[in-house]
Amino acid sequence: MEIVKKEKLRVGLLVDGFSAPAWVYSMIEKINNSNYAEIVLIVKKKPSNQQKESFATRLLKNFRHIAYIVYRKLEDKIFKPSPFAFTKMDLGKLVSQVPVLEVSPIEKKFSDLIEQNDIENISVYNIDVFIRFGFRILRGNILKTAKYGIWSYHHGDNRVNRGGPAGVWESIEGWNETGCILQILTENLDGGEVLYRSWSQKEIISVNRTINNFYWKAVSFIPRKLEELHKIGGDEFKSRIAKQNEGISFYSNRLYTTPTNAEFISRILKQYFKWLKLKIWFWFNFEQWILLYCFNSDGRPATSIFRYKRIVPPKDRFWADPCVVHHNGKYFIFLEELIYQQHNGRAHIAVMEMDEKGNYTSPKVILKQDHHLSYPFVFEYKGTWYMIPETMEKRTIELYKCTSFPDKWEFVINLKENVEAVDTTIFEKDGKVWMFTNIKENAGASPHDELFLFYADELLTNEWRSHPQNPIVSDVRSARPAGALFFYNNKLYRPSQDCSRRYGYSTVINEVIEMNTDNYVENPVSNILPNWDKDVVATHAFSSQKRLTVIDAMVKRGK
Repeated sequence: MEIVKKEKLRVGLLVDGFSAPAWVYSMIEKINNSNYAEIVLIVKKKPSNQQKESFATRLLKNFRHIAYIVYRKLEDKIFKPSPFAFTKMDLGKLVSQVPVLEVSPIEKKFSDLIEQNDIENISVYNIDVFIRFGFRILRGNILKTAKYGIWSYHHGDNRVNRGGPAGVWESIEGWNETGCILQILTENLDGGEVLYRSWSQKEIISVNRTINNFYWKAVSFIPRKLEELHKIGGDEFKSRIAKQNEGISFYSNRLYTTPTNAEFISRILKQYFKWLKLKIWFWFNFEQWILLYCFNSDGRPATSIFRYKRIVPPKDRFWADPCVVHHNGKYFIFLEELIYQQHNGRAHIAVMEMDEKGNYTSPKVILKQDHHLSYPFVFEYKGTWYMIPETMEKRTIELYKCTSFPDKWEFVINLKENVEAVDTTIFEKDGKVWMFTNIKENAGASPHDELFLFYADELLTNEWRSHPQNPIVSDVRSARPAGALFFYNNKLYRPSQDCSRRYGYSTVINEVIEMNTDNYVENPVSNILPNWDKDVVATHAFSSQKRLTVIDAMVKRGK
């Protein structure tokens, strides 16, 4: 049977010029290197003939916002992450062979209307998707020139904050997270169909660090949706988009605009005051990961966290990421151990043994490398014990086999290479091995935000098939794994981390509704919050075997 090769999607760019931020440049590179889409047209807005405003005029015009403007200039000098999403790049290097149509739209107060003769010239190119990187609000027939519409970003959660500037209000008002959507533009400015929705962590005081992460993460959104469109076809793509947009959503918050001097100064000073209080607190105190455990007679996880007993390490180290194993009638707790003054701040893997009365041994080091190790996921497969420690620093997902339980382990295979992955978790279902792992696809993005799922027919392979919905979760509040999947009352649950307020703030329990090679659906049903004791500030791992359940928690301690 002859396989018919699909033609690439024809993509057009709407731009103001060829100087583009690094995140846009990186996205165009992805499209150029793909087998599903190609750039075939650039529609460029001609520069306005208006006389350039003098410095005095611009100063007077923006005087109400001068505090915000000066602060952002200072941030570019002081809080400039690397790689920086807004470093200027020459887009012309990537699209030198692509035809360019320059247009002079009719400029309304806030919008651009492209004239009919330009629309006719554009229509000749049979564009499948336009990507908007320029112009102001677009109205009129330009919205109909691409078969699947004009795709545009809104860097913010449009159900929470509309307007802008992106990432600013989230930072200065101390929100827990910030959103980002990809939408198809319509005449109804806020009524476009949402193609993609994601959430990221908000950084304290720094606007640059807040927006840098979610702009870099957004690089992958358009390539992912173009690939999906190319793979499943237009009819199915439109059907899926319509289904996920069929609900009604009202927006009742304010329209956010550039903060005035009073708004900005009052809010940013409040955030710096919080930051300063925290810095002073750390002069006399520190935060430490500890373990907590509980035995439950019915063999199910103990759900009253205040009943858990503590295992507190010495002040020179922390213990985290517990993984409980019941083997030959004994309990073993594998864990990440980091000794603050040793091994250049890189943790190693250790194990302690615990009996039914809660007596436990001191941790014994079982795996130590020149790179950081954490999240020891220990599991049995076909009668042999295996372990996958987190090795993101080495850009691998490594598999180790136990040669003498519990303390002798040898390297077997790299399940994946050239990947920045964290907290890999294995689960067997329907004759397949499923691998959950958080991946940072783009430099500058965060490893907390996106969960990927892969599957294979056996464990000992590096040929893992990517789930068609990858990433199956794009949400800092529930993506990153927090331990092995488990059954409770015949329902399957996946523990995950909520990293929105801080790394590992709480443990989210998600019910897995559907999991197969075509679909993955989960819903958060419960949350282990760090509220059961005054000194607890975070909890981010959950592990249960037989009667024993172990979690970790970050606590405040005096130096």
